[in-house]
Amino acid sequence: MRNIAIIAHVDHGKTTLVDQMLIQTGTFAEHEQRPDRALDSNDQERERGITIMAKCASVQWKDTRINIIDTPGHADFGGEVERILSMVDSALLLIDAAEGPMPQTRFVLSKALGLGLKPIVVLNKVDRTGADPEAALNAVFDLFSDLGANEEQLDFPFLYAAGRDGWASLEPTMKGTDLTPLFETIVKHTPPPKALEALDQPFSMLISMLDADPYVGRVLTGRVESGTVAVGDMVHAISRDGDIIEKARLSKLFIMTGMERVPAQTAKAGDIVAIAGLSNANVADTLADVAVGTPIHATPVDPPTMSVTVSINDSPLSGRDGKKVQSRLIRERLYHEARSNVAIEVSDAPDRDAFVLAGRGELQLGVLIETLRREDFELSVSRPQVLSRLDDEGKRLEPIEEVTCDVGADHAGAVIESLTARRADLTSMTPAGAGHTRLIFEAPSRALIGYSGRFLTETRGEGVLNRVFSHWGAWRGQIESRGRGALISMVAGKTSAFALMNLEPRGTLFIGPGEDVYPGMIIGEATRGGDLNVNPVKGKKLSNVRASGKDDAVTLVPPKRLNLEQAIAWIADDEQVEVTPNVVRVRKSERDPIKRKQNQKLKD
Repeated sequence: MRNIAIIAHVDHGKTTLVDQMLIQTGTFAEHEQRPDRALDSNDQERERGITIMAKCASVQWKDTRINIIDTPGHADFGGEVERILSMVDSALLLIDAAEGPMPQTRFVLSKALGLGLKPIVVLNKVDRTGADPEAALNAVFDLFSDLGANEEQLDFPFLYAAGRDGWASLEPTMKGTDLTPLFETIVKHTPPPKALEALDQPFSMLISMLDADPYVGRVLTGRVESGTVAVGDMVHAISRDGDIIEKARLSKLFIMTGMERVPAQTAKAGDIVAIAGLSNANVADTLADVAVGTPIHATPVDPPTMSVTVSINDSPLSGRDGKKVQSRLIRERLYHEARSNVAIEVSDAPDRDAFVLAGRGELQLGVLIETLRREDFELSVSRPQVLSRLDDEGKRLEPIEEVTCDVGADHAGAVIESLTARRADLTSMTPAGAGHTRLIFEAPSRALIGYSGRFLTETRGEGVLNRVFSHWGAWRGQIESRGRGALISMVAGKTSAFALMNLEPRGTLFIGPGEDVYPGMIIGEATRGGDLNVNPVKGKKLSNVRASGKDDAVTLVPPKRLNLEQAIAWIADDEQVEVTPNVVRVRKSERDPIKRKQNQKLKD
């Protein structure tokens, strides 16, 4: 048996390589359709092209069973990586042979090295135009050294591969025929589970994953650390503090075969299993024989760095799309998510009937809110706020991220000017080949909220931006906010093409004709700094007098439709995003423009 995780930066070919491993070990029968990105089963994973949730699979290579865990590549979902690495004995580190190590590569590798794992390096996409496997390999070695790898970890095995075509090779100049060299390297360099040495001890297991099955209820997944377990055994769950959470008899036991959970009667130390029958145990708790009273040490997960406030949708258009609009239902769903996702924290807002949802970044929060939206919830979401902390001397600290930008040489100046104005420090500027430049910054997380759209504009859509949490640094002071104001509807009704045509010179519209609006709803972005109250429902006056231009056709520029992530990043502190199953709207927190003017006068 071998237990191994696959870790990589986003889009370095991780899930595609797992597809080929499943195919070449006979997981799919000849008559079965071979799926693309088999482990990306979540709808959002397929739409976004990223892995969000870690998933298990198992393949049989000759006489060795290899349990494979596919982990997310984006740092926002790093909580998945941190808890999963405790289940494995080694890791495959995938590196794009053209791009080399990227920020998320550094993040997941540091976690693996910190647990004492000795990764196997796979230089993937060696057949890609512009690939330079030797330069990428040297960069990987430097990265290992920078992260404090020991002598044994620095002497890592490495292979060359093209995961899409399903081959691996030990030589850079020799194209392989299949993945046999990869499987042989895994078996040779991955140690058998150390837990096998504890077969004669009482059963214990650390819960690493939690999900629900419509037939058997809550399913807890983890690696058996000691002893054996069988269906019908009496066990108890122990919290990280040593408290007994519950006692129960195991009703179901599953092991992985291919991508499927297969019922089993027994499991032994070293096996990765899924267990049903407990209703209160959670991630990072210990399942053990009733004779065991000490929990297994769980690696602490990095704390959240960003939060949003989630509340009910109280707009005049609320309740038209969603079925779940009550605060009670929203609260139950958010706390349920926090129980299964260790990187999410939920708390009740102190000043009103709302909830503070904290996570690793905009993407993680956006994915969760999109999930709620698809479950027929209606929500109001505030602008993301960066979480700060105080050091031992009482000074304010904020999260600092390492930002890597691959841009055309002609656009480097605009990106540098834009990020330095947001309190970022340029730490490295190197040529990246093919007329591109790689810029590395240390920037406050606050500076990056809503910056991705501006970055694409500055690089004409050709730049690539990657970011990862680096450290907690000193508070860097005020950062410029959105430079333009909002176009705010001051009336209710349906928009008219005539009114929108007259408003187009005032800014960029977010809506089209025939759509419902209400006072305080933001319908576009103004061309200037201040907010502007407008009437988007005004119709053309009817008369029997003909005039030049009166019968001209109304032509409108297609509106700029904001998706959920764009809307959350665009709004200001006094604005909210209204999220329903079918519509994403933006509004002022105070919908009445007259009341808002009065309040502004009082503030002035």
